[in-house]
Amino acid sequence: MDEDQPKSIRGLFVEAERRRDQLEKSWDSNSTAYQENLTAAIATYEECLRVAEQVSLYSPNETLDDISSGDLQYMPLNYHLAELILKITGGNRKAYIKRAQVCYEMFLKLLDSYDVLSKSDARLLERYLDARDEFSTASMTDAAARREMKISRFKEEKELKRKLEVRSLDSWLQYLRQNPTALENDDAALRQLHMTNIALCVHQTFQSLESCAQELKILALAPPAPPAGQPQNPGDSRQEDRGDGYSERLDNPLVGGLRSSGPILSSDGKPLRPFTLLDNRQVLKQGVFRPDHSLPTMTIDEYLEEEKRRGGMIEGGGEQSGIRPEPNEDDLVAADAETMKARAWDEFKEDNPKGSGNTLNRG
Repeated sequence: MDEDQPKSIRGLFVEAERRRDQLEKSWDSNSTAYQENLTAAIATYEECLRVAEQVSLYSPNETLDDISSGDLQYMPLNYHLAELILKITGGNRKAYIKRAQVCYEMFLKLLDSYDVLSKSDARLLERYLDARDEFSTASMTDAAARREMKISRFKEEKELKRKLEVRSLDSWLQYLRQNPTALENDDAALRQLHMTNIALCVHQTFQSLESCAQELKILALAPPAPPAGQPQNPGDSRQEDRGDGYSERLDNPLVGGLRSSGPILSSDGKPLRPFTLLDNRQVLKQGVFRPDHSLPTMTIDEYLEEEKRRGGMIEGGGEQSGIRPEPNEDDLVAADAETMKARAWDEFKEDNPKGSGNTLNRG
């Protein structure tokens, strides 16, 4: 292999990693400066990949032992490229996700060709290739199994970071980019350093692929964008007035010929008065601060007046209302009349005992 080419790859890789480090330290990912730096970093990684392909840095005829320890650091190029592509804002989000998926897939296939993937990761790769847009690291139908798988992978990542001490690992990788010959005398340590970094990238790749599949499902539910040249709100292009007092716009103020009460539409479908269309969101918004019980719609006096109007209440007193008035003790004539009436009723009950009129059940 020509000695000039690896130096060129190394120089591009150092520049790409430097740009990526600067992006990770920036907080405003939506700013114009951030997006410009992001575009430059993506272009640098893509150039690095082109050079690696030109010099045949990785060959299907090789094994992992045939790759030098220094060249292992270039294996995650597609992984870093995919991570940067997902940070692009604006434009066709679905296209960016698809592009990132391709880069993740190329990264995993490269590792699989060198038997770097573990058995579980190899099975996840097969599952992804079978259904890219439905990929998940755990079962979507069995909630308990999915929870156990999530917990297991979280523990694996936590243990991996603990063993590798990620902060120290990043510092070492940054140091090696600035001092490529630092571990030339300890090839095993250099190799182990890059392999542990690759293992962490693989773990995060499957998490990102699952997130991409979920985001694509959400984007599929969004309404399609209107064709170019078509107004965003079709209602704005309706005719304002035909000249006969009729307007197709229902949000106009009161104009001549439109009534403020009565039917909304005429028999031929023309609006007779202004009205507002409310969706469920507005109805729910209006009821946010209402109590959870029904409020009275009229006072007690109004209710009594309504009952009187409907005939549900009888006005007046005495026998008509069903309430017997109290007898006046000073009126002796009325008192005697009540006494005689009571005696007559008692005599009637004696002459006609209870049940005497029931002739049907007699033997």
